[in-house]
Amino acid sequence: MAEQTVAEVLTAATDSVTVINDINTNGKKSVHVGGTSEQDTDMSQDDINSTVQRNVDHIEFILEYTDPDVKGSSDSKTAYTGAVTTGKAYIAAN
Repeated sequence: MAEQTVAEVLTAATDSVTVINDINTNGKKSVHVGGTSEQDTDMSQDDINSTVQRNVDHIEFILEYTDPDVKGSSDSKTAYTGAVTTGKAYIAAN
């Protein structure tokens, strides 16, 4: 199996960025927690916060990779670090 590139590893974290940003924007209506544009999810806020935290943890883990060297790479990580900040703020506020 070929080794992944930094770009490929970061792409693997993009779903987590999407989940965090959507929950932050749509809250209980986010499709990532079972909501719809018309109806809130039945998930508790604690469960939603756990979902956000898992995705924050995933991104933070990816950003620390050294093989390939995501941590030391000059590739833009703005979307990923921004999602971590957003996720932590969401949890603190909810």
